[in-house]
Amino acid sequence: MLVRLLGLGLLAYGVFMLTSRQAKAALSANYDAMPEADAAVDVVARTIWGEARGEGATGMQAVANVISNRVANPGWWGRGWVGVCQAPYQFSAWNANDPNLVKLATVTTADPSFAAAVEIATAAVNGGLDDITGGATHYHTVNIHPAWADELTVTAQIGRHVFYA
Repeated sequence: MLVRLLGLGLLAYGVFMLTSRQAKAALSANYDAMPEADAAVDVVARTIWGEARGEGATGMQAVANVISNRVANPGWWGRGWVGVCQAPYQFSAWNANDPNLVKLATVTTADPSFAAAVEIATAAVNGGLDDITGGATHYHTVNIHPAWADELTVTAQIGRHVFYA
């Protein structure tokens, strides 16, 4: 059972406790030991799983498309697969205060939606993923309307996400 220890920023899974800072450090250490392409697939998979695991394969593909479109057009949102995914405040699952960060560090391919995310990420990193978002570089859930959305053009709505270019 997941318990949030208020004021301490700790998440507990039974007796195993991990702070979001420790989670990110553990992931970074793993990436340092991996070939660059493997690290890219892992970071993209964790990003799309953290952002859209409840949206199924199509929703995760759409988030992967946004990442791919950003990688193809580097800018303020980062450079390269890892840089784009982990740029500050771009994908909320990587934010230090987001409970998804600890989940990102602990999920494995035993989780069917993460296994699907790995397949989608592999296709994206290898250039074999069709863009179903119409070139989107941004998205948000249907529950919100951020100010930046007014400056962009809607390209698609896929599941509970609206996509923009």
